[in-house]
Amino acid sequence: MELHARSLWLLTEPVHAVCYFDDHCRDLGKDLGLKGFWMGYFAARTAPLGAVEPSAATAVLGVFAPGMVARALPEAWGIVSPAHVLDERGSRAARALRAIDPELERRATELLPPLQAIVEDAPATARPLFAANRALCDHADPVERLWQLVTTIREFRGDAHHAVLADEGLDGCEAVVLAAASGRVPGEAMRQDRGWSEEDWAAAVDRLRARDLVDAYGEATGHGRQERERIEAATDRLAGRLLHPLPETRAEEMLHALEPVVRRILAAEVLPFPNPIGLPHLDAPVPH
Repeated sequence: MELHARSLWLLTEPVHAVCYFDDHCRDLGKDLGLKGFWMGYFAARTAPLGAVEPSAATAVLGVFAPGMVARALPEAWGIVSPAHVLDERGSRAARALRAIDPELERRATELLPPLQAIVEDAPATARPLFAANRALCDHADPVERLWQLVTTIREFRGDAHHAVLADEGLDGCEAVVLAAASGRVPGEAMRQDRGWSEEDWAAAVDRLRARDLVDAYGEATGHGRQERERIEAATDRLAGRLLHPLPETRAEEMLHALEPVVRRILAAEVLPFPNPIGLPHLDAPVPH
């Protein structure tokens, strides 16, 4: 089931991620009167939770510097309501997906039932972003509903991943440093995109070095790479719970049906490689 859980990530994450990389989606914040991409990002990502405060948003999102989140929230809620953000988020994502794959509405007929089944069956306890997104999976538009279901699945894995990081004793900055040190994500870009100062980053490197997770050059040690492998394996194990309601053959059919959708997204070059998600090309080995 862990192998299927990894495949589920590889075959759903690109569908969700159009909301970060499609130009029209990236303009959401600006078009709503927010101050740039990142205020729009934090508003859109946390809007399912309501007008959340920065301390709660920081805890739920896991790897962003508190000051970066606080520069966006709660100010964003004085400009636009969470409900308006959600309407725009879903409609823009659906528009982007239709432009990439004109066949997607037809494909949705096959994909919606199994995706709905795994979302409805999954436990919500200690999974705040998953639970908040699950309440939004009732769109009449089939492509928007498909995107929301995939997003809900994505946040289930994200909630699980943050629980694993916490259990391994890694704070947000340390988690990003270790991911960069092991080659999953580009280091300096991630430092800036997640809002960590050079001092924050250097201190996190020192803490990881003291645990023999990175070496004197800031690269992951053998122990550090093993730690990353444990984190991903544990995340896969927890995310594998999503597939419990589907017989194995039905799960494989769903993954097979998702593959051409993802290949069209990748062929459209909407997603950059490397990227801050750590998402590899579909046929590439997944870095740990």
